[in-house]
Amino acid sequence: MPSQRQVRADFDDRGIVVYQAYAPAIAEPALAAQRFLPPFSLNRMTWIKPSFLWLMHRSGWATKPGQERILAVRITRAGWQEVLAAAALTAYDPAAHASPDAWRAALARSPARVQWDPERSLRGQLAYDSIQVGIGRPLARAYAQDWVLDIRDLTALARKLATLVAAGRDAQAKRLLPPARPYPLDSAVARRLGATA
Repeated sequence: MPSQRQVRADFDDRGIVVYQAYAPAIAEPALAAQRFLPPFSLNRMTWIKPSFLWLMHRSGWATKPGQERILAVRITRAGWQEVLAAAALTAYDPAAHASPDAWRAALARSPARVQWDPERSLRGQLAYDSIQVGIGRPLARAYAQDWVLDIRDLTALARKLATLVAAGRDAQAKRLLPPARPYPLDSAVARRLGATA
C-alpha cells in the first residue's frame, strides 16, 4: 500500500503530467496553442493534480459545469520542482511546522499551495492521500506558457471510463487508466510539505 502522503504521477526524465478540468472556452485554445491563453486567467490560483482519478472524482468524470474537458498537461520537471519548492501547506501540520505561527508566516509569503486530499479509486475514497498544488499569480505565467511541454485532451477517455465503471466493468477500466508511479521528492521539500515518502 502506498505511504499516507506520496506523490504518484506519470513522469519521465524531462516532464511530469498533471491533470486539469476546464470549460471548452479554456480547453480548446490551450489544445490548439499547446499553452494556456485567455480566457485562462493569470490572476487567480490554478490547481494542478498528478492524480487522474482524483480529478475524475472532482469533475464528475467530465460532467460538472465548467469541468467538461479533461486536459493532461505535461510540464517540465524543473517547473514542477520549482512550484513545490515555493509551496506552503494549506493547513497547519505539526510534523512540518515548528508552530502555527510559523505555518501562517510560510503561507503568507508563498506563491503556491499544497494540500493533501484522499486519493480515489474507480469506486471511491482510498486510505492514503494525493497531492494537489495551487499555483498563484507570481508563478501562473511560467506555468501557463513556459513550463508546458504538451497538452492532450483526455475527455473521451474520461467519458469511456465513466461508462465502463457504470457498467461494472472495472477491470477493463483499470487497464485504460493513465500510468502513475511514486515520484521522488527532495527530502527537504518532502519534509516541508508533509510527504511521507
